[in-house]
Amino acid sequence: MYGVIEFYNACLEAGIRPVIGCEVYVARGSRHIKDRGLRDEPYHLVLLAETDEGYRNLLKIVSTGFLEGFYYRPRVDYEVLSRYSRGIIALTACLDGEVPRLIRQGRFKDAASSLERYIGIFGKGNLYLELQRNGIRAQEQVNQGLLELSRRYGIPIVATNDCHYLRRSDARHHEILLAIQTGTNIYDPNRLRFEGDEFYLKSPQEMAEAFRDLPEAIANTREIADRCNVKLDLSSVHLPDYPVPPGETHSSYLRKKAQAGLAERLGGRISRVKQERLDYELGMIDKMGYSSYFLIVADFVNYAKRHGIAVGPGRGSAAGSLVAYSLGITGIDPVDHGLVFERFLNPERVSLPDIDIDFQDDRRDEVIEYVRRKYGNDRVAQIITFGTMAARAVIRDVGRALNLPYAETDQIAKMIPAQPGITIADALDTVPDLRRSMERDDIRMLIETAQKLEGMPRHSSVHAAGVVIGKEPLWEHVPLGKTQDGVITTQYSMEALEALGLLKMDFLGLRTLTVIQKATRLVEESTGKPLDIQKVPLDDENTYKMLSRGESLGVFQLESSWVRDFLKEMKPREFKDIVAAVALCRPGPMEQIPEYIRARFGQPHYLHPVLEPVLRETYGVMVYQEQILQIAHRVAGLTLGEADILRRAVGKKDLGLLVQMQDKFLEGAVANGISRECAQEIWDLILKFANYGFNKNHAAPYALIAYWTAYLKAQYPAEFMAAQLSSVRGMQGKVGIYLDEVKRLGIGIKGPSINHSLVEFSVEATQDGPSIRYGLGGIKNVGEAVAAEIVRERQRRGKFESLESFVFRMGKALTKKALESLIRCGALDELGTRFSHLDKMDQVLSQRVAQPDTQMSLFGGFEPPKQDLPLAPAPTEPAPEAHRQLSLFPMAVQPAANTKPNVWAGSHESKPRYNQDYGYEPKARVSKEGLKTEEVPLEVRLAWERELLGMYFSGHPLDKYRDYLRRHTVSLAHIEQVPDRAEVTVGGRVSEVKRIITRAGEEMAFVTLEDEYDSIEVIVFPKVWQQAKTFLAKDRIVTARGNIEEHEGIRRLLARECIAIDKRDTER
Repeated sequence: MYGVIEFYNACLEAGIRPVIGCEVYVARGSRHIKDRGLRDEPYHLVLLAETDEGYRNLLKIVSTGFLEGFYYRPRVDYEVLSRYSRGIIALTACLDGEVPRLIRQGRFKDAASSLERYIGIFGKGNLYLELQRNGIRAQEQVNQGLLELSRRYGIPIVATNDCHYLRRSDARHHEILLAIQTGTNIYDPNRLRFEGDEFYLKSPQEMAEAFRDLPEAIANTREIADRCNVKLDLSSVHLPDYPVPPGETHSSYLRKKAQAGLAERLGGRISRVKQERLDYELGMIDKMGYSSYFLIVADFVNYAKRHGIAVGPGRGSAAGSLVAYSLGITGIDPVDHGLVFERFLNPERVSLPDIDIDFQDDRRDEVIEYVRRKYGNDRVAQIITFGTMAARAVIRDVGRALNLPYAETDQIAKMIPAQPGITIADALDTVPDLRRSMERDDIRMLIETAQKLEGMPRHSSVHAAGVVIGKEPLWEHVPLGKTQDGVITTQYSMEALEALGLLKMDFLGLRTLTVIQKATRLVEESTGKPLDIQKVPLDDENTYKMLSRGESLGVFQLESSWVRDFLKEMKPREFKDIVAAVALCRPGPMEQIPEYIRARFGQPHYLHPVLEPVLRETYGVMVYQEQILQIAHRVAGLTLGEADILRRAVGKKDLGLLVQMQDKFLEGAVANGISRECAQEIWDLILKFANYGFNKNHAAPYALIAYWTAYLKAQYPAEFMAAQLSSVRGMQGKVGIYLDEVKRLGIGIKGPSINHSLVEFSVEATQDGPSIRYGLGGIKNVGEAVAAEIVRERQRRGKFESLESFVFRMGKALTKKALESLIRCGALDELGTRFSHLDKMDQVLSQRVAQPDTQMSLFGGFEPPKQDLPLAPAPTEPAPEAHRQLSLFPMAVQPAANTKPNVWAGSHESKPRYNQDYGYEPKARVSKEGLKTEEVPLEVRLAWERELLGMYFSGHPLDKYRDYLRRHTVSLAHIEQVPDRAEVTVGGRVSEVKRIITRAGEEMAFVTLEDEYDSIEVIVFPKVWQQAKTFLAKDRIVTARGNIEEHEGIRRLLARECIAIDKRDTER
């Protein structure tokens, strides 16, 4: 029933009575039977809601199909239909309806029995035999049978058409859509397809002509439409009942909780200003009927806090509420920070309040589960969201369906600019190459078909944050569904749920809160003292100095390169500066940055003295949306509620409302003693500001999170960066960026080790200070489960002493792919060379698989059989218990008496086969025991480390070029000091190449060049690209000469010459 509310509203706007229904699948037997033989066999049945009761029953039927009967598709059965049949009209459906299918199979007697069953469920007056005329021969045979049943049982007939598209001409596009849906192409003879082109919405004249011999079938369509009269309640609010103590109302209990909470926050000293603000807000909340809403939110937020789940200090306009602060919902005092309550809630804008809550992302689901337990599983669901076929994606989808070469389709798709919301029509208007490509017939068909399908829903998924909580079971208001993972969702979108008056909340997972939680835990482990991040001073000098140097990589909201440049200019000195930075560093508001910087370090200008109290903190520049409210209130005497209406009108460019508000604003300003000319200037300033303002109620709590992360980085850099790295483990690009920052901070980095690493990145104390140990969970292809099992096994039974012991102790938990990645990245280096491990890996794995009697030991780990195994000689000295157990494993060779273990022994005498599999010839090396062994070449090891870990540990590809680069290039570490437009030569490794076609049809590229310290984007225009494209490839070492260009705070090099470096160059 997706889209019902949108359909309902659209019909009413067009003056059409909406008929709400659903074609359901009816199981052949019980909906609970999940029999593979029945997967393609459920029957179709059309159900229409005749009354409001019928609509509610339809919600229950459809929900039951998803929640109880889903088996490849949602299914109901006769028991469900019987239970919820009141107020519903049933039609026997298309050829796949039960009665039509039995007629088509020649089982007329069974068809009659089925019809009798449906008569018993719905009653004679609520069941219609559905006739269609679509050019399919089998349909005519079925129609004759249906007419016979109509005569025999007195069941009326009704004419319909199976509508799958709007116009006959859309049949081709529908065929392509089916190919996209089923993953085939239109030239596949076995694809799903419809017979003919009759499955469109036919006009009344076409239907009358098709059924001219059966006028009663047409007349009955009108009869059904007249009978269906569902009226949805889109004005009521359905807040859940929050349980309050006896003798309390929601309003009185909220007041009691808020008063006590504020006293606790302020140490019992509540100022008159704050008490008045609290009383005002409580009165407004009570008047609008939202007391229970605040109690509900406070309950689950404080549940999270009691259970050690990190909660953000606020998000969005709710941070402007002192009641929310008093209840612990938000963590920033709105009075102290000048936040406006009316931005959140006011009587002039009647809508449900919207409090979004950030939780640490790895424990968000625990809070949702608590809400389910408290209010009932049937009253809580997550919210569906729909992904649509966007411009680039639909080009690729249609290209596959048309069986066009992927390279051609991808090239067309990439011609469409990567801008949110752009359409194919927009791209055709602005990209000449795209228009020219349509001169080819196949490309024209591709683009025209894509335009037809563009914007259509492609898939559904679970909204990242949305949760709905109902007063009654949700299926009284909304149909429910279930994902493959068993998550119960609504079938209506978030906007539809709000229209129905249901309580929608956003439970957001914020990675940064997880970082803060883990960092503070690491600090406690390192120092032995707990750190309460909410109590750290907001005036820490080192924190502001660090931010003023632009060293904010890893700091929430402030880590992009252009923001770091802005911080260097801004030089924040106090918390309000961070609030401004969070507000300004966004598309739109960033246009205000030059003016803000000039005013901050110059002389602020105010159009009128009355503006100074409002704009003083931002040096006369309008930065926050709330400043519109305060200016309108001070200048024109508007209430803050009216002023918020003005803010919304400005933001939405509602011209009609703006004209009304302008007159009221100017009249009010003049009445307050401001000249009309000055008032007009202030009004124009407000309009100009429309695209630039940011919500201060949102900026302030997010600035607090930013400050907390900055404080942790300034005071506890190793712990903070370890937590950051853990939060992005598995994202090799981000891991590499943070590891480079760790090196810049002078913190040691230790590579991954199966004997020392934890799942996450950890901090280890050394003589030179703390170092960060690479976490096993951050290695590509290893995964959390394998990493956790390695750590558990090591903690249970001691360190691993050989490849063989590692493989046999880990058992089936260790996959070949994970083992190979562990070896290649160096996590087993202390046990032997990567070459020797890789060379015997398959042999060891096959021996593990060949042990049929493997079993779980008493210690809970994998343990091989204890007989008929090649045991090593016992050492002369007693080994630790964990080490003695290793002798039980095949090939776990123990050292001979009075010798050190030969950890390098293995494969150097056998013919290496990994030179074929991995593309290298092994190099000889000398082990600690003086034995000649073979190892993977350094450059291959480095490539593996970069791929699997995001950084280099065994060295750096530029090591042998270092002297040459030092003599001939500028280090990227110093590129920030190079003046804009200056000519410079840089050098390093090519990490990425993006080729594009210009509007003139020429090829050029954006090349990312990196050295040991930083990276830079090099723009290679067509002329230079033609000369250099043969060597400008990933992992090549090159130099680039050109001019520095700074654009929106990002420095790039416009290349005039590129040169490849080889080893001979380094010797010059």
